[in-house]
Amino acid sequence: MAEDGKDDSVATDDDSDQTAADGSLNNTMVEEGSTLLRRMEICVAEAEKRSGKNAVSMQETFTVYLIETRPMDAVADGRNPAPDSLWRRYSEFELLRNYLIVTYPYIVAPPLPEKRAEFVWHKLSADNMDPDFVERRRVGLENFLLRVASHPVLSNDKILYHFLTEENGWKEVVYETGFQAKADSRLRALSATFRVRNPDKRFMEMKHYSDELQSHTSQLLRARARVADRLYGVYKVHGNYGRVFSEWSAIEKEMGDGLQSAGHHMDAYAASIDDILEEEEHYADQLKEYLSYAEALRAVCRKHELAQFELEMASQDLISKKQQLRTFSFKGMTNKLFGQEAPEQREAKLKLLEELITEGEETVKEKTVECEEHVERAWVDMQRFKEQKDKDLREALINYAVMQISMCKKGIQVWSNAKECFLKM
Repeated sequence: MAEDGKDDSVATDDDSDQTAADGSLNNTMVEEGSTLLRRMEICVAEAEKRSGKNAVSMQETFTVYLIETRPMDAVADGRNPAPDSLWRRYSEFELLRNYLIVTYPYIVAPPLPEKRAEFVWHKLSADNMDPDFVERRRVGLENFLLRVASHPVLSNDKILYHFLTEENGWKEVVYETGFQAKADSRLRALSATFRVRNPDKRFMEMKHYSDELQSHTSQLLRARARVADRLYGVYKVHGNYGRVFSEWSAIEKEMGDGLQSAGHHMDAYAASIDDILEEEEHYADQLKEYLSYAEALRAVCRKHELAQFELEMASQDLISKKQQLRTFSFKGMTNKLFGQEAPEQREAKLKLLEELITEGEETVKEKTVECEEHVERAWVDMQRFKEQKDKDLREALINYAVMQISMCKKGIQVWSNAKECFLKM
């Protein structure tokens, strides 16, 4: 699926021109016109366990991942230079993604692989330091980088380029953007989004769709874990058959060779379960990616609600001030008759109110533009995501079905071989 992201999410020149025209991408790279993945070869080559002291000076064990990059033009020319490389911790990948989420609120951000194993069958280790889990996470982190580097907007962000090419100093560049303060203010405001009066119906439908995507994917992962448990049991039963046939062959003269051969077939079949279940986990990780994508999709919908809420609040505030102006004008007429307020005081209040109304009108215009731009950009990215999702999941599920068919054919072949051994006795 990482390769799918490399092929299908690559932007055209028109996409990049649109990105430049948006005007909000202050951190885009100078070189535009293509996605980063067309200009740079990217991979997470290996993982390594290390020990060191954390922020509170306590000893800890952690995993780092080696990112290798190489200019695509050098590869195309056949020069094949040694790749540039640097090590990153999982937390650094998290920082990069958090920055992208805040900076591009209208984009369905690619998710990171799970930090701790979930939806695992009970025989599999859930330890986040387990070598098999670390390897799958390495693949997931590479897939994340390929998704981002092939996105028509995200791939041209300077911070991404710093993350991939600069060993030190990239965190300082991230924090200098001030994205954390923006994230904190947005999070505080999100608690009020349930009061939105006129949300875009398309986003309401998309939010419902993301809920269903998460629900169905979770059910599928749970079912897969149960099937893996049963499959493990079936293969271990064949291991018992192999042991019994081998022991039986030792006490039989005429049937000994046939029983021993049948036992070997059963043993070989039982031993193949580890590779098969590892392949199953690969397909499960692909499903888990879209389980996380469902939350990313909901996040974009929530940000639309927030933009709409801010627009509604600004509009309501403007209406309130205009009502105050009408009321104040009426009171001004009565004050002239009864002399309750000095003309200078009334004129000063009137001028202040008119200035506030002017500011309110500008705020409403800005919020309207912001909301409309978010809707337009988010809807485009959501459609891009749905096309990607349909292709990825279709391919993953077909491959999973092919794998199951292959397993069944292998089981039939084992018993056919065993039958031949029995017939020769």
